[in-house]
Amino acid sequence: METSLFQKITIDSQDARKNHDLEKLSVLQLAISDIKNEKINKRKELSDEEVQNVLTKQVKQLNDAIKDFERGGREDLVNKSKKEIEILTVYLPTQMTAEELEQIVKKIITEMKPNGQGDFGRVMGTVMKEVKGRADGTMVQEFVKKYLG
Repeated sequence: METSLFQKITIDSQDARKNHDLEKLSVLQLAISDIKNEKINKRKELSDEEVQNVLTKQVKQLNDAIKDFERGGREDLVNKSKKEIEILTVYLPTQMTAEELEQIVKKIITEMKPNGQGDFGRVMGTVMKEVKGRADGTMVQEFVKKYLG
């Protein structure tokens, strides 16, 4: 039987505890807690994709925090957050390059033939389904705006 993503995170958390890797243990325990909360909210076992969505949300929050820490001159917290992101991204699909994303946006816009900015939501939805967790929504939004305008 194949191990679920949640099981893998749990096993890695136990390994981190045994190896006294407190930083990794802390990050994984927080991830496990968020995953369990999502499981309770949905009242069902989560698929690997749903677990990845929880982790993606955590990474996004950390990236937002990094911007704040940089503005505040807190290099120590910037480095800590970057390390936490490194730990979490191991469990996420490989992110697309800007070039790959740009090609997908161009292709979808060509196929859909949208009528300008009024179709922004429809194009965004289609692109986000296509890239499923492999691209940051903010970057998708930038490309869609660029090619719709």
